[in-house]
Amino acid sequence: MALELQTVTQPASTAPAKANAMSLRLKLPTLSQPRLNDRDRMFFTEQLSLLLETGTSLYNALGALRQQSPNPAMVAVLDALMTDISEGKPFSQALAKHPTVFSPNYVNLIAASETGGFMHKVLSELLVMEEKRAELKSTLFSALSYPAFLICFSVAVVIFVLAVVFPKFGTLFISIHDQLPVTTRFLMVLSNGLLEHWLYLAIGIGGLAIGLNRWLATAAGRESVDRMLLTLPVIRNVTAELYMVQVLRVMSLSLGNGVPMVETLQACRDVVDNRVFKKFLDRVENLIQEGRGLATGFEQASFVPPVAKAMLATAEESGNLGPVSARVADYYERELTKRLQTLSKMAEPIMLLVMGAVVGLLVSSLILPIFKLSRAVS
Repeated sequence: MALELQTVTQPASTAPAKANAMSLRLKLPTLSQPRLNDRDRMFFTEQLSLLLETGTSLYNALGALRQQSPNPAMVAVLDALMTDISEGKPFSQALAKHPTVFSPNYVNLIAASETGGFMHKVLSELLVMEEKRAELKSTLFSALSYPAFLICFSVAVVIFVLAVVFPKFGTLFISIHDQLPVTTRFLMVLSNGLLEHWLYLAIGIGGLAIGLNRWLATAAGRESVDRMLLTLPVIRNVTAELYMVQVLRVMSLSLGNGVPMVETLQACRDVVDNRVFKKFLDRVENLIQEGRGLATGFEQASFVPPVAKAMLATAEESGNLGPVSARVADYYERELTKRLQTLSKMAEPIMLLVMGAVVGLLVSSLILPIFKLSRAVS
């Protein structure tokens, strides 16, 4: 209301005031809007591809998506895109203004398709890549969720027994303390320490967590963890194949649509969150700029599977790097899925055995002293 009053009392600056008021009205609602996720971007990509394929103009297609979208955040993005398109700006330039929604790879592919007139095809390929990435995330989550649940449940059971069950039997075991099994005496010490010093333990665990979190926030800490992921047995195979699938997907899509190799490698770095792998891609880019080729860089990396090295070298020589990258990505995606399923099936019985052993140790540490007490009373 104050803004409208100001525009009336100062006619000389009516236009700037209206512009400022309009900008405030456009910007203020976006402060509380939720951020867009992968599913929103996939919906946008799929619907836009269908509309463009049927011959709808880009501006009208964005307008149709704006009417269908129930998400205020997506409506705000579509409004901004439509404004840029109406001003004659390229679509890729409009997308680049929203880096949290559209990655540089997404923008580069759209830029390459604008000159070739096959934007709907590129959007369809981007959708397929997004769907495969989402499916891979789901497989990874399902493979790790159950073992993680078993670990948390086991820790909770141990803490409950030590904090609640053992103290109730402590007074009964005093008379036969010297005759208690070693495991019982050890667990009693842990129980007493947990009850008497729980505050110090909580502070210590909290301080350790904060210190670890701060260390991981540093470049050295993050790089150390990333290097461990690519060097530890079993884990390195899963990590390397996961990053290879992501990189090869982007590479096949970018090269297949005319994006230069240097920009393709830059897009590959954006989809990888491992500093060691990013440095590997930097070395590959430097070798390409020196004229030594892509295969030379992949050959020097120890964590790149030998099959990928051989197939990429052959593809580079034959000039079919884009299609071969897609086939290699499909192959390693299947291998990664099989590996995750195998690890998940192996982890479940191992975790159940560990839980059984822990529960058996706790129960036996309680039952054996009770038997001794019953014999002493009889």
